[in-house]
Amino acid sequence: MVKGNTRQVVVVKSPDPKLFEQAIFLLREDALEKYGVSERELLEEARRVASGYVTDHTPRKKRRSLPPLVWTAVGAAPFCAAWLLTLLL
Repeated sequence: MVKGNTRQVVVVKSPDPKLFEQAIFLLREDALEKYGVSERELLEEARRVASGYVTDHTPRKKRRSLPPLVWTAVGAAPFCAAWLLTLLL
């Protein structure tokens, strides 16, 4: 069903197309007159919001850590060295 109202929209292309292709913002009818916002400011705000969404919802890269076996060897190495020194002396 199509309603007879027309709306102004701002379409912003995604800075990272992995999540979405574009964001569509529906403008309030009185946004430009009531709040004194220029079209350029409106577009910049829409881009900022879309970019913020991408940064907030993109998984961060995990820092690679050493496998547990390596940490075990690193922890055991000083004890093995001390044991060998006492054995040899």
